[in-house]
Amino acid sequence: MKKIIISLLILTFSAQLMVAQNLRRANQLFEKRAYINAAELFLNEKDKSQEVIEKLGDCYYFNSKMEDAVVWYQKAVKNNEIEPVYFYRYAQALKGTNNFSEADKWLSKYQEKNQLVSIDKIGTLNYFESLNREIERPYILHKTSLNSEGSDFVSSVLGNKLIFASTRNGGQLYDWNNKPYLDLFIADIDDAGNASNIQPFSKSINTKMHESNAVLTADGKTMYFTRNNFIEGKKQSDSNKITHLKIYKAQLVNNEWTNISELPFNSKTYSTEHPALSPDEKKLYFSSDMSGGIGSFDIYVVTINSDGTYGAPQNLGATINTEQREQFPFISSKNTLYFASDGHLGLGGLDVFKSEINSNSYSKPINLSTIINSSSDDFSFIIDEENETGYFASNRPGGLGDDDIYKFTQTKKYYVQGFVQNKNTLEIIPGATVTLFDTNNTKISEMTVGDAAAYSLEIKNNKTYKIKGSSSKYNPSTIEFSTDAEGNIDKNILLLLESYEDAEKDIVVDNGKTQIKINPIYFDFDKWNIRTDAALELNNVVAIMKKYPEMAIEIGAHTDSRGSDDYNLALSENRAKSVKEYLISRSIPAEKVTYKGYGETQPLNNCTNDVHCKSKEYDINRRCEFVIVD
Repeated sequence: MKKIIISLLILTFSAQLMVAQNLRRANQLFEKRAYINAAELFLNEKDKSQEVIEKLGDCYYFNSKMEDAVVWYQKAVKNNEIEPVYFYRYAQALKGTNNFSEADKWLSKYQEKNQLVSIDKIGTLNYFESLNREIERPYILHKTSLNSEGSDFVSSVLGNKLIFASTRNGGQLYDWNNKPYLDLFIADIDDAGNASNIQPFSKSINTKMHESNAVLTADGKTMYFTRNNFIEGKKQSDSNKITHLKIYKAQLVNNEWTNISELPFNSKTYSTEHPALSPDEKKLYFSSDMSGGIGSFDIYVVTINSDGTYGAPQNLGATINTEQREQFPFISSKNTLYFASDGHLGLGGLDVFKSEINSNSYSKPINLSTIINSSSDDFSFIIDEENETGYFASNRPGGLGDDDIYKFTQTKKYYVQGFVQNKNTLEIIPGATVTLFDTNNTKISEMTVGDAAAYSLEIKNNKTYKIKGSSSKYNPSTIEFSTDAEGNIDKNILLLLESYEDAEKDIVVDNGKTQIKINPIYFDFDKWNIRTDAALELNNVVAIMKKYPEMAIEIGAHTDSRGSDDYNLALSENRAKSVKEYLISRSIPAEKVTYKGYGETQPLNNCTNDVHCKSKEYDINRRCEFVIVD
């Protein structure tokens, strides 16, 4: 009996020792970020502690296995003492399984726990519905022939060459996910984005560790890329046996990549990764988890000095960086920052965002919406904004491998275009205004034509529009047209504009001025109020100005030479002002009417001071002119 008891004690102790060793080994693997192997050992734990449950969720979360992550995070968050970050990860994992309503609840709890001001009360799906309504020209996705059954994501495009990272070479496995390490590849691409002649990038660049995210200068002679901390054929690790990532620089000499050196802000205790150049190549952007940042990975920028040295890394700040991950920066030719983040409001996993760069400030990031982004990881976004095309990577369902490269184009722009011409002479009319309206006469856009009198305004397909051309001294012309299913207008629309004097008998050129000619209007002696008979004549001016709402006039009031110069000038000013006030009272816009009293300074005959004239001769100079102005 005693021997049996001792044997049972030995077996029990051995079992406990094996359990302890299993847990210790699992924790060691977890600290080394060997998550897949760690998860296998954690699953062997019979009585799983809160810590084991949390770590199981993390193992799957950090490998984008969101369905498995949800299972374990759901158990973990039942503990009220759990760290708030697990609410966030649980929310992200739920989004990864398209359970957005439940994800929003846990995201709100995360914000409450961290005492953050909630910006997400609208809800994820409502947010994206609102966002999509504002996007007039969405991106269109195209699958590419670049992909393998492994992981593939784009780095950069140089001319008709595309550089990308891939695990297709096989080889040594990466502890994090038990997948091969990445190498750089290069391919020829045609205008349609089809790839051919896919080759490993360079033996001097690719090693048995990770190489990815290469960016080249415009001349193709300098390259920055990401590689593990790998020196003279040996990987270098920190105290937790983690081999971090570093950014390296290489130069093309005699068609060979050489002079490979790491950048001075690298470290063996943290990672620097994903280099991106500014359009002028004077700044280098990158992602890092160096100490002092805002989140797990932040985006930084350094100045590239003229002597080849580098400034100190500058964090882009809280507008861009969050408590979570910001990675894969890219700077477009228009100085727009594109990056991947799982910290800003998104669909789940990494989403792609953009921010406008202005000096050293950055606009609030905008999510690129549901074409580019999915509930999986979407990242490594690059764009040619001039040609409105680019590439990005995603591990969304329906791909060939783990991460696939997708090409995108933007919905094509369509225009109505033509020239503004004189109807009678076909001469062009520079400075004319062209306005585009919808069928409800709501103004959509407007432009002033230049010296060539050419216009071009954006339109949409399957729509009906009105376009109006107008210019001072000309009768506006309106044309109605419809776009076809392709949105194309294949011919120029010529706006035929008539001059006012051609269209209206009351508009004449008199004394070198284009005027609205009406019967003379009269004022009582030494008065400037509008008489009833004068009002009837002025209503003709009102009618013409309402017919041509772009028309602007100057009211010029003139007197004869009888009376003093000062008296006549003041009298004419008051009379011109009264006429303007009358026109305004009849709904003519005040900005379309100016006035000036000329007194006796612009006679139409010789009836000037010290010249005696007949009454009818004086009447010629007592007039009110309505001159159409530019």
